[in-house]
Amino acid sequence: MRFRDYIKESVEVIKDRDPAMKHRREVFLYPCFWAIWKYRKAHRLYLKGKFYRARKISQRSARKTGIEIHPGAVIGKGFFIDHGHGVVIGETTVIGDNVTIYQGVTLGGTGKEQGKRHPTIEDNVMISTGAKVLGSFTIGEGSKIGAGSVVLNEVPPHSTVIGIPGRIVKSNDVRLPNTDLDQIHLPDPVLNDINMLKSENVFLKEQLERIMERLEKNDGEQG
Repeated sequence: MRFRDYIKESVEVIKDRDPAMKHRREVFLYPCFWAIWKYRKAHRLYLKGKFYRARKISQRSARKTGIEIHPGAVIGKGFFIDHGHGVVIGETTVIGDNVTIYQGVTLGGTGKEQGKRHPTIEDNVMISTGAKVLGSFTIGEGSKIGAGSVVLNEVPPHSTVIGIPGRIVKSNDVRLPNTDLDQIHLPDPVLNDINMLKSENVFLKEQLERIMERLEKNDGEQG
């Protein structure tokens, strides 16, 4: 891809997913713009077996942008990293089209695998701030990973994952629009159950207090 075509594509991607962008020229101010461009260049060298040169480019880019993408990773079109600092993407990571990730995200390995060591992220996935996806498994298309989650196992398509370790709190066949980038308002049925138990506990305490008042009143009348 020519640099001019890359600029045009990046402008459209960033405008679509970041309301903070007010002018097309701001594309040059996004760390992800330069990190992904340098990754594309390094990846081509990596595929030709020029590993040292590829790593040299990627490490220079990491120092300048705070985004470390191994040149061996495979990344599709429409990739967007919002803010970006602290992002790490491992060598055998595979990322599909129109994926969005935020600062502090790690797509890494567990240190135990050989060969394919890093996750596969399918199309239209959103990975929120500070999330860690560790291991050689797949995050299904259209899924959302909540902020700060640690994902260690397979995630079905169109799922929502939260917590440490990450647990699936929603999974269905409804395709979410790629513009649905809400990192906060994610379902949490465990919290809902806890709140329900708290409400029931308050209700039972009130009922018990009424019963005790009646018993005390009856004892007083009989005395």
